Amino acid sequence: MTSNSDSELWKNLPWKKFRKNLFRLQCRLWKAIRVGNRKRANNLQKLILKSRSARLLAIRQVTQLNTGKKTAGVDGKASLTFFERFDLDNLLKAQVNTWNHSKLRQIPIPKKDGTKRILKVPKYRAWQCVIKYAL
Repeated sequence: MTSNSDSELWKNLPWKKFRKNLFRLQCRLWKAIRVGNRKRANNLQKLILKSRSARLLAIRQVTQLNTGKKTAGVDGKASLTFFERFDLDNLLKAQVNTWNHSKLRQIPIPKKDGTKRILKVPKYRAWQCVIKYAL
């Protein structure tokens, strides 16, 4: 596939429908927690983690909408092409049952007073975003 067709595919995804699906699942999760149905809440969290809507919205959030979208991750890549975004979606889909938290990349950032602040960047920011949706 060419990059142009990938960009068109990415731009023409039904983002409004994805947000609606994720919000519906999150509402069901909130209701299950409110009534104290822990088993249903756990099942809904697993469903959100496996949801295509949540995966694609997380990738979009991390690569397009976040202010830290140009910050390089552990792999050193600062931004993803449209084709790489679809590859990341396939990777997240394949790793949904086997994912483990990996190391953080530590970047020292100088502050105004001369000291340094450590910025910790996770390897898979998209996974972190998907998990945030499930919480």
